[in-house]
Amino acid sequence: MKPFRRTFLAAVAATMAFGGTACAQTGTATETYAPTVGQAGKDVIWVPSPQALVDRMLDMAQLTPRDRLVDLGSGDGRTVITAAKRGAKARGIEFNPDMVEMARRNAQAEGVSDRATFEQGDIFESDFSEATVVTLFLLPSLNLRLRPILLDMPPGTRIVANSFDMGEWQADETADVGGDCTSYCRALKWIVPAKVAGTWVLDGKTLELTQSFQMLEGTLRDGAATRPITQARLEGTQVRFAIGKDRYVGRVDGNRMQGTVNGSRQWQAARRRS
Repeated sequence: MKPFRRTFLAAVAATMAFGGTACAQTGTATETYAPTVGQAGKDVIWVPSPQALVDRMLDMAQLTPRDRLVDLGSGDGRTVITAAKRGAKARGIEFNPDMVEMARRNAQAEGVSDRATFEQGDIFESDFSEATVVTLFLLPSLNLRLRPILLDMPPGTRIVANSFDMGEWQADETADVGGDCTSYCRALKWIVPAKVAGTWVLDGKTLELTQSFQMLEGTLRDGAATRPITQARLEGTQVRFAIGKDRYVGRVDGNRMQGTVNGSRQWQAARRRS
């Protein structure tokens, strides 16, 4: 079997030194189809992605057989196939039909075609709302186009990217792969945060929260006294913040939050309706 490759959507004119003029893909997929590094299709250039990085990305996602993974720009299917080998149900979305057919053959050869499926499509027009894990290898400009869609996914959805960031949405975790990996060797992970900005009633007091992705700021008002919250952030539906010496840990469930203060006393809050 030929070595696996990956695709990522990108402007062909982007400042990436692949050299030469890439050729658009045409024709019908065949058993002998073999893509070349740097080839171009619809806003596509194609580059290698080391298996070690794919493995690290799935480790960071804490992928389990209960997960549903969707890979955006799935190329020959390496990430989808690796996820399926770990027992997850995995789906790839790829614009190039030749790549789709090759990925299907690869999945069949690896014995995971029952769990690894592929479809031809535009990732910006596809529905992947069922995913609990989303993987991608896109340039930052395309990550930014996807960002609003990703942030509207259920809290706790894990997003893992090869190499490129999400702008102001800082990664929750990054990791570099060493060894034989010489380029595109960084994995970045985000966890879609719950939406908590607004006014809450916390144990009879007024909690005002502002939110920038997973980071929080706010105040707790009790009558005329107002105290700031500190060390506040979200990890999916999990919320943490401090008020003075008290450490609040809890979970968000829609318009309600509850948890413990300093690991013992219970607290709960309800969103105030406007």
